[in-house]
Amino acid sequence: YMQNISIVGVRVDLGADRRGVDMGPSGLRYADLNERLQGLGCDVEDLGDLDVIIPETRHFGDPRAKYLKEIADACAHLANLVLEILQKGRTPLVLGGDHSIAAGTVSGVAESFRREDKKIGLLWFDAHADFNIPEISPSGNVHGMPMAAIMGYGPIELTHILGFSPKIRPEHAVQIGIREVDPAERELVKKSGIRVFTMKEIDRRGIGSVMDEAISIVTRDTAGFAVTLDADFLDPIDSPGVATPVRGGADYREAHLAMEMI
Repeated sequence: YMQNISIVGVRVDLGADRRGVDMGPSGLRYADLNERLQGLGCDVEDLGDLDVIIPETRHFGDPRAKYLKEIADACAHLANLVLEILQKGRTPLVLGGDHSIAAGTVSGVAESFRREDKKIGLLWFDAHADFNIPEISPSGNVHGMPMAAIMGYGPIELTHILGFSPKIRPEHAVQIGIREVDPAERELVKKSGIRVFTMKEIDRRGIGSVMDEAISIVTRDTAGFAVTLDADFLDPIDSPGVATPVRGGADYREAHLAMEMI
């Protein structure tokens, strides 16, 4: 079974206060991503990077949702590209950038399946729930809002990318590795009904057992699932190049096994 993979870089650096994650796509390519995928027998096409504005050229606008318009525009563009890749029968591999891009990636995947009247699941690997909305966000940083948007909470610019909401049903959504959640955000996560596996659960049960259950949730009554991984899912020892590092994350072997099982 050969996978046909289309790589897209999205150098969004608007979601956080700390700069630098826009170098992610070139860093991954520099680490021989394309060659390694080909070595696994994949057919790889690299579509390059989407054009994204840099923060220095704009004012952030609403302090409760900084750069919302620019991020929503980038996500809408990305969603259409992901949709196009899937319609060609290829697998999109999107390289970020900050995690606000997940709203675009997942919207494109969800729309592709929706056109065939099918549902999809979502595996979300992250130190953070990313379930803030502007009204409760302590920072106003949109990289803390994409999961909420995917589930139908938050500003319409993000929730209704490609014109429908929610993108994923709560019973098909799983978060893994969560270890830093704001108090009001925690209530919204509980209300949403998604399944959250915290680091505590990974420590107690082991990543293999957690992944078995997670995969069974996202494949139950779905035609497939999307995966998004924030580099801060990993512990800062293994993955220091993130905007918001949190100690106590997954180690290299745990993350590797999770990917192998997927």
